[in-house]
Amino acid sequence: MWKLHNSLRVLPFQRGILGAVNPTSLQFNSIESHRRQDLLPIHHERNQASVFLHSYMRTLRWSKTMHHNKFAFIQSRHLSLKPADVVNAAPSTIQPYLKLMRADKPIGTWLLYLPCTWSISLAAQPGSLPDFYTLALFGLGAWVMRGAGCTINDMWDRDFDKAVTRTQDRPIAAGDVSMYQALAFLALQLSVGLSILLQLNNYSIVLGASSLVLVASYPLMKRVTFWPQAFLGLTFNWGALLGWAAIRGSCDWSVVLPLYISCIAWTLFYDTVYAHQDKDDDVLIGVKSTALLFGEKTKPWLAGFASVFVGGLTVTGIMTEQTLPYYAAVGLTMAHLGTQIATLDINNGDDCWKKFQSNKRLGLIILCGIVAGTLAKVSKDDKYKKDNLSNKQP
Repeated sequence: MWKLHNSLRVLPFQRGILGAVNPTSLQFNSIESHRRQDLLPIHHERNQASVFLHSYMRTLRWSKTMHHNKFAFIQSRHLSLKPADVVNAAPSTIQPYLKLMRADKPIGTWLLYLPCTWSISLAAQPGSLPDFYTLALFGLGAWVMRGAGCTINDMWDRDFDKAVTRTQDRPIAAGDVSMYQALAFLALQLSVGLSILLQLNNYSIVLGASSLVLVASYPLMKRVTFWPQAFLGLTFNWGALLGWAAIRGSCDWSVVLPLYISCIAWTLFYDTVYAHQDKDDDVLIGVKSTALLFGEKTKPWLAGFASVFVGGLTVTGIMTEQTLPYYAAVGLTMAHLGTQIATLDINNGDDCWKKFQSNKRLGLIILCGIVAGTLAKVSKDDKYKKDNLSNKQP
């Protein structure tokens, strides 16, 4: 009706013309004016309703937007303890240095630290828990020294890192940290590492300091040999020797040597899997690795490394008179390694990374087995007292 009325409206100049031609135009104009005035309240009410509805919808949209923004703000302010999130939330001035020491990727620290925990726990007295202060000290030392190793590695490999897709964003390769800054940061890391080492006994201080030669030379090995993973094993598992010495004052080589050899085999296992991620880039830039050396025959080699690893753990258990929980953990370790080998796809970088990371769980299984096995052990004095007591009974 409203649209029909609008179609009948007559403009002012038209009313004048019509009025001159048709005497009844005045009556028509009067009716037109009256109708328009009658419809004004309705039109006004409709305008008010439209304005109110528009205002309400705008308020509703604003409310939803604010609720969404508030929720997003709360989420953004939510405290996350994931290493990558902590590093990304760090001030921009220190963030490149945290990435340089791989603080956002703690798997390397775990793989360095776990052999230390095994050795410390094996050195504990029968029926006792491992020394928590020593464990904490070695944990901090592993974090710092793994970071120092990464700094040294990136300083040596800065040109290689620029040519490899996975490593192009590393701070030195990306230009976020200069060589001079990296050197100064390395000096700071080594100073902190030395201060931690000085908390140990003299034997351990000398033993720990002797590992620096391996730490500095390892990054060069990939240029000269297809076995850089073996040199990494020598370097990364020094804690298997140092942990026992820190508790007992010196190394019992009948215990720590088979443990050290087994740890080297473990490193050859997981770092060969890791190296398969970069094998295509390694061929292009001329870097060597066991992944390139073994190729499609990788799995048999991994089975061999796993056998040495499990065998070394078994000998270590015998030499330390371990109990059933320890050997149960060794059995689980064997199953874990077998599953890794059976399901590994060496041509799938994501799968290689997942298998590599799963070795943290494997290391924790062994640690739990050592602690439980040591708690279950009975010391020779207690066994002697128990035997005497049983002999005295009628």
